Amino acid sequence: MRGSPFQVSLLTTLAMIAFASNSFLNRLALGQRTIDPTSYTTIRLTSGAIILFLIASLQKQNGQIILRGSGISAALLFLYAITFSFAYLSLSAGTGALILFGSVQVTMLLVALQRGERPQATEWVGLGLALGGLVYLVLPGLAAPPLLGSALMMMAGIAWGFYSIRGRGSQNPLADTAGNFVYAVPMVLVILLIAFRNINLSINGILLATLSGALASGVGYVIWYAALRGLTTTRAAIVQLSVPVIAAWSGVVLLAETVSTRLLLAGMMILGGIGLSVLSRGKS
Repeated sequence: MRGSPFQVSLLTTLAMIAFASNSFLNRLALGQRTIDPTSYTTIRLTSGAIILFLIASLQKQNGQIILRGSGISAALLFLYAITFSFAYLSLSAGTGALILFGSVQVTMLLVALQRGERPQATEWVGLGLALGGLVYLVLPGLAAPPLLGSALMMMAGIAWGFYSIRGRGSQNPLADTAGNFVYAVPMVLVILLIAFRNINLSINGILLATLSGALASGVGYVIWYAALRGLTTTRAAIVQLSVPVIAAWSGVVLLAETVSTRLLLAGMMILGGIGLSVLSRGKS
């Protein structure tokens, strides 16, 4: 079942809020150096795995907890999470958002075209408008981004793009997401052992990583997998352009940052472009 348009829209909106929360929490933790990126990723994935396992245990089938997922999806999840954390050590929020979501769009759209999806004219216009708004929003932060940080964020975007594409075929979002998180934990533990001497922990850092893993990642990704069943690959790529806007407004509301004309105009462009894409009818 793909769900009604309202259900798909609601699930997609909730997922985008969760994604933006992840960016906000990650930048808050690593920007203030309250925790190192390896520990942050480890706690994030582990807490996500725990909360998803507990939720899955409430939906036992024949007395057994159902964990699905796959090694490939788990590896993509791990690659996205670890490179995302390390990239934000050297990138500004604006530059990181552009590289991440630009990489996601290119990855998902190329795969969609390769698989025979043909976006409608309104979807192409919406994509152009949304990408233009995103560039306009983050343009001041694009001066000479560090090469290593940029490469890491590109890897994160590519990994997330393929993870989302694989999620479109999920028939049991909870079981698949729970399995992916559980299978990803041993991968990040290996990296933690290697980087053991560089561990830096604080109460605030642990709390932020736990919130990111248990709620924004664990529950958020279940919602995203459910939403993906009602979205084409093209539209799934485009709607994610809303995340930088939500993250920017989170900074305004939660960190008392200034509301600029640039933020207002860019937000209108991005959300308007998404609206053109999502509301267009017919097969893409």
